[in-house]
Amino acid sequence: MMKKVMVKMKKSNELIIANKELAFQNEEKEKRVAELTIANKELIFQNEEKEKQAAELTIAKEHAEESDRLKSAFLANMSHEIRTPMNGILGFAEMLKEPKLTWEEQQEYISIIEKSGARMLNIINDIVDISKIESGLMKVNMKESNVNEQIEYIYTFFKPEVEGKGMQLFFKNSLPLKEAILKTDREKVSAIFINLVKNAIKYSDKGSIGLGYEKKGKYLEFFVKDTGIGIPKDRQEAIFDRFVQANIGDKRAFQGAGLGLSISKAYVEMLGGKIWVESEEGKGSTFYFTIPYNDEAADKNVIQNVVLPEGATSQIKDLKILIAEDDEGSEKLLTVVVKMFGKEVLKARTGVEAIEACRNNPDIDLVFMDIQMPEMNGYEATRQIRQFNQDVVIIAQTAYALTGDRELAIEAGCNDYIPKPIKKDNLMVLIQKYFKKQETV
Repeated sequence: MMKKVMVKMKKSNELIIANKELAFQNEEKEKRVAELTIANKELIFQNEEKEKQAAELTIAKEHAEESDRLKSAFLANMSHEIRTPMNGILGFAEMLKEPKLTWEEQQEYISIIEKSGARMLNIINDIVDISKIESGLMKVNMKESNVNEQIEYIYTFFKPEVEGKGMQLFFKNSLPLKEAILKTDREKVSAIFINLVKNAIKYSDKGSIGLGYEKKGKYLEFFVKDTGIGIPKDRQEAIFDRFVQANIGDKRAFQGAGLGLSISKAYVEMLGGKIWVESEEGKGSTFYFTIPYNDEAADKNVIQNVVLPEGATSQIKDLKILIAEDDEGSEKLLTVVVKMFGKEVLKARTGVEAIEACRNNPDIDLVFMDIQMPEMNGYEATRQIRQFNQDVVIIAQTAYALTGDRELAIEAGCNDYIPKPIKKDNLMVLIQKYFKKQETV
């Protein structure tokens, strides 16, 4: 009997142990299942992240390819835009050497060279501007400006070209002259208008072009409206991107760098506004941009533009002039332009020579100081000249023409500044500005 009880107890203990073992194994299995579930979720998450990264890489690759394509197209267009006017300049300069040209042919060739040079300068200015914008070097120079005068100037400047195409040009100034004075960057506002009006002329063959503004709350809303070929709906945002032109199926779309609207957009945003377009294919486009309206200057005197009286420069004579310029062509141009004012024209090819010329000739009236010269630049040469001569008029001249260059020139001691390429009329205005007292002599 005892033996049977012992056997039963033994089996009972074995069953208990077996049950505990099974329970332990079940717990281990459940724990393993939980671990596998977590691992599975982790794998799913990792797969999702990999798929997401793969999608992002695909998008980045497509963007990079699109950027490369646009830049390649842009560079090809740049080559075309530079070589085309150069072809006109060099080709017709060569033609002018022909000995049997008539006067009419000479004038025609000179006109083509002038137009090609202007086109070349425009493309160079656009490239310089977009480079400064991309590199963050473009600065805003806020000063008082009368927008009515700017609008009227743009109207007067483009009126002959528009009417030459058989079209009409009109403008709208909605504020009185005194209330149209605001604090902004005058040069950038002019650049925006010039870009927009040029585009309007380029893509319009009939009808009219209008420009102007209206006051809307705290902003002035400007517009340039044309009756040209219009822009497709799906391209109206892309045209403001760098290196992009609207695909409008017109050969004129390939005549330009595709930078004007991008530059305009950057300028508007720098001034605290926005730019947009409303357009319909075949009916025309209206470009709008806004600028904050600050009327603090409204009661101040209106600054009048400097106008050179007809024949005034002919009364400015007997100036002793120093041309500090290391480029032979630029020196020759200045010499030809200023000879009508000068009794004597001296030359210097370096900053050091310019200093010595001023030291040895204290009666020099006017110095044209190139900024980039060998041995010593124009800024330093001007500083040293000012140590012993405070009276001579020094006008800085430079081919860099970057924003802030004028301020640097004035800080160095120059009286004024003129960018290259130098225009004869602008040069005469400067000379009249500093030597007009000789008119009464």
